[in-house]
Amino acid sequence: MSDLYRIGIDIGGTFTDAVVMDEKSGDFHPVKVSSTPDDPSRAFMEAFTRGLSNRGLTSDQIRFVVHGTTVATNTIIQQKGARIGLIASEGFSDLFEIAWQIRPNLYDLNYDKPHPLVPRHLCIGVPERIDARGAVLVPLNEPAVDRAARQLAKDRVEAILVCFLHAYRDPTHERRAAEIVIDACPDLPVCISSDICPEYREYTRASTTAVNAALLPAVGAYVERLEDRLGKVNPGSGLFLMTSGGGIIASGTARQQPVQLIESGPAAGVIAATYIGQLAGFKNLIALDIGGTTAKAALIENGRPRLAAEFEVGDAAVATTTRDKGQGYPVKTPVIDLVEIGSGGGSIGHVDPGGALAVGPQSAGAAPGPACYGQGGSEPTLTDANLVLDRLNPDYFLGGELRLDVSLARQAIERRIAGPLNMSTEDAASGLIEIANANMTGILQLVSVQKGVDPRAFVLVAFGGAGPLHAAALAKALHIGTVLVPPSPGVTTALGLLVTDLRHDYVRTYISATDELNVAVLSDIYGEFEAHATRLLLSEGVSRSNIRFIREADMRYTGQSYELRVPVGRLSDDLPRELNAAFFTAHRRQYGFATQDEPTEVVNVRLSAVGAVPRPSRRQVPEGGPSARNALKAERDVRMPGSGLETTAIYDRYRLEANNRFPGPAIVEEIDSTTLVPPGCTVNVDDYGNLVIDVGRAES
Repeated sequence: MSDLYRIGIDIGGTFTDAVVMDEKSGDFHPVKVSSTPDDPSRAFMEAFTRGLSNRGLTSDQIRFVVHGTTVATNTIIQQKGARIGLIASEGFSDLFEIAWQIRPNLYDLNYDKPHPLVPRHLCIGVPERIDARGAVLVPLNEPAVDRAARQLAKDRVEAILVCFLHAYRDPTHERRAAEIVIDACPDLPVCISSDICPEYREYTRASTTAVNAALLPAVGAYVERLEDRLGKVNPGSGLFLMTSGGGIIASGTARQQPVQLIESGPAAGVIAATYIGQLAGFKNLIALDIGGTTAKAALIENGRPRLAAEFEVGDAAVATTTRDKGQGYPVKTPVIDLVEIGSGGGSIGHVDPGGALAVGPQSAGAAPGPACYGQGGSEPTLTDANLVLDRLNPDYFLGGELRLDVSLARQAIERRIAGPLNMSTEDAASGLIEIANANMTGILQLVSVQKGVDPRAFVLVAFGGAGPLHAAALAKALHIGTVLVPPSPGVTTALGLLVTDLRHDYVRTYISATDELNVAVLSDIYGEFEAHATRLLLSEGVSRSNIRFIREADMRYTGQSYELRVPVGRLSDDLPRELNAAFFTAHRRQYGFATQDEPTEVVNVRLSAVGAVPRPSRRQVPEGGPSARNALKAERDVRMPGSGLETTAIYDRYRLEANNRFPGPAIVEEIDSTTLVPPGCTVNVDDYGNLVIDVGRAES
C-alpha cells in the first residue's frame, strides 16, 4: 500500500499556503501560491495540485484535506452577507436597532453604530412568550408565523432567522416556528437561535444567529464548490475546516454553521504554535503570526490556548476579544483569544495628516503587492523597507520564484516617505520598521501584561512570512528571553490545520446558585450533550475510543455581569464546593482578588467533545554538532536594529543541523521566510530543526 498524506491549505490576504504531510514520518513540505481574492477556491485548488505534483503524489494518496478560510470573515466585513429576515417575539422586533449601549470611545460624539444586520422592515414580531423559567405565558400564534414567513419571502430575503425571548430555556416555540417557515418557504434556509447560540442575553444570541444566517449562502456555496472540485480529483478524501475555537469540523457541519469559521485561519496558527512549542519542550508560549496583511498574537498557557466567550466582527472591527467593544457584531461561539492588527509585510507606510510617519492598516495585498514585486504597486510597505535595509535577499524571495526589485522599493519609500519628511531612504525604512514593531509590541502586551501575565516567563513563537524578521526586536522590547522559529514559518498556519482534532462545542444557559445546584439536572444536560456529540463524531469517522469530553461551566458572583469559565469535575455531591474553589482561583488570577464570603452562581453549562486525530511523530533533523559552517552561504552588510550597518553571516536553513550554534548578527534564509538575528543574540538549532534564539543579551 502506498504512503498516505494529508494536506492543510490556509488562504491569507496575500498568499495561500499549503502543507503536505506524510502520515508515517511526519515530514511536511510547504507550498506557497498567490491568493485569488476574486475566487479563493482557485488558489485552493492550485495549492492542492501543486502540492501533489511537487511530491510526485497521486490524489488517492491523500487521506483528508483541512482548510482554513477567510471567506466567512470577508463576507461580513465587506457587507456581502445574505439578505435576512427576523421573526421575533412580539414587542422585541427592534432588538437589532437597539443593539446595546456600548461604544468603543465613551466621549466620541461622532460614533455611529454598525448598520443593523437585519433592516427594521425585515423584522416581524409574532405573539408568543416563554418566561425565564421555561413556562409558557403566551402560546405560539402559528398563523402569525406563517404570515410573517410569506411576507419575508415577498421581500426577497435569502434566509430567515427565528429568535424568541428565553428560547435558550425552552426551544419548543422556535422549533415549531422553523417547521412552519419551512412549510411556507421551502427554498429558504432557516436558523433558530436555540440551535446556534442557546445562551441568555437576547442581543448577542440574536446577533450570533444573524451572522450565521448571513453567511449561509456565501459560505455554503464556497464549501460546496470545494467539495465538488476535490471530489473530481479525489473522491475518497474528506474535507474539514478549521473553526475559531481551534478544532476542525466536517464540511457538512461547516455549511450549516458557518459562524464557526470566522477566525478559522488565525486559530490554526495558534494550534501550530502549541504543537511546535510542546515538541521543543515549552508549554508557556506567545504565538506571533505576521503575514502579508496582519499581525496576530495569542497566549498559550500550560500547553493550552486561551479561549474567549465572545468576540466581534464587522466592517470596522476585526474578530478579536480585546479591542474596544461596539465596533462590530457580537458573536458568541468559542474562539481562541487573540489580538489582530493591520500590520504585515504588505502594510503600507504613509505620512499622516499631522506629518507623522504611520504604518497600516491598509495593505498592498496580493495584488498589486509591495512595490518591489514589480506588479504595479507603488506604495511603500514593510517588505520594501526590509529589502532596502538589506534584510531580504532579492534573489531568494520564495526561493527565487519571485525576484524583488530594490530600485522600485527605494523609489516608493523616497517618494512617499523620505522626500516629504526630508530624511534618507534608509532612515525612512528604519522608521517604518520601528513603528510597525511598536504596534506589534502593543498587541503582545494586550495578550500578556493586560491579562495579568508576565511575558518574561514565556517563549515567543514567531511565524508567518514576516514574523521571524521582527521577532527578536519584539522579544527584546518585552524582555522575553527566548524566541522559537519553526521550520518553514511561512506555512506554519497551514501546518496547524493538520495537528488538531475534530471538536464540537455545546453550551446551554442554566442559572443556579452554586450552593443550590441540582447535580442530577446538570448530569442530564451533560448526558444529552455527550450523546449528540458521540453520534456526530462517529458519523465523521472518529472511533469511539478516540472521543473524549471536556466539561466546563461559566460562573460569577451573584449580581456580576460577566462570567469566568471553570472546569467541572466528577458530578457528585461535592461538586458545588469544587466549583467554588475553582471559581475563586480563576477570579483571583483574572482580577487580583477573590472573596469566599460572597455567594456565587452557575450561569452556563459547557461541553467540548474532542475526536482525536492521530498525529504522526515528527522526524528529528540529523545531529551536526556546534559548528554551523556547513550552512554558511555568504556574508553581506545588513542594517541591523539599533546598531546600523553590520557585516552579517547568511545561513541556509535547509543545511542547518541539530545543535548547530551561531551568534548574531546573522540572517537565516529559507523559501518562505527570513529570520533576522540581531547582534548579541545567539541561535541554537534543536532536535526538530527549530531556531531557538537567545535574546537575553541582545542590544537594544
